Amino acid sequence: MTDRNLRLLIAYDGQPFSGWQIQPDKPTVQEHIEDAIFAITRERSRLAGAGRTDTGVHAFGQVASFRTSTRIPCERMRPALQSKLPESITIRDVDEVPYDFHAGHHAKWKHYRYLILNSRVGWPHLRHYTTRVQDQLDVEAMDAAAHSLIGRHDFRSFESNYPNKATSVRTVLHCRVSAGTVRPLWSTPATSESAPPFLYLDIVADGFLYNMVRAIMGTLLKVGDGSWPIEQAAVARDALDRRVAGPTAPPQGLYLMHVEYDRDFDPALINRNHSSEG
Repeated sequence: MTDRNLRLLIAYDGQPFSGWQIQPDKPTVQEHIEDAIFAITRERSRLAGAGRTDTGVHAFGQVASFRTSTRIPCERMRPALQSKLPESITIRDVDEVPYDFHAGHHAKWKHYRYLILNSRVGWPHLRHYTTRVQDQLDVEAMDAAAHSLIGRHDFRSFESNYPNKATSVRTVLHCRVSAGTVRPLWSTPATSESAPPFLYLDIVADGFLYNMVRAIMGTLLKVGDGSWPIEQAAVARDALDRRVAGPTAPPQGLYLMHVEYDRDFDPALINRNHSSEG
């Protein structure tokens, strides 16, 4: 008889895995964590995840929940699970939640970030963690196009293999593109390219469709390289036709940053420095 419900906060490097969800004969994050739970509790528990990240997609703030009869305190459960997991998966926290809590169904909003290395020269250390675009991108145009996607819309134009859900209507609460630089710890001040330029897409919604963020990013990249006008993002949104939107961007630049269960969305919750919020 299971009488506890535990919630896990999880970070992982998606490169070694075929996504979150268990698949036959393929390594997945869910499988590894369920095996770790069994090794500790001797119970076969099924994790309910907040997001089904694809092959190669990363997470800082994935959330999962499972029911159990174990009496192991949460503060001991975290290191116990960690001891059974590869270094590519980290259990950041464990807490006990109400028995009817479900990590997926009860999420109020989710925040994804897509990272572009906009550089003529590649950084091999980052190849699994960014998508590199060699041509100079117009950040302001991309941001304007992204802003047009905020609101409640039918996003089937940005969904692979439609339909996957009962409805393709979602509410996007925040969708912005900005630029920044990161100076890697291994760089030297004398290195001319020690601070490679990055572009970030931050998108927050009450839910996401299959490949939705990557299709939006692919559309914004077409705007950024000058192939499409800014208005094309809204045109694609209203067309309800996947062929009108841009290609699906590669997985390695995508990160599940945060899943929220309690607070309404506030742009201040995203660690960005936009001059205005829509």
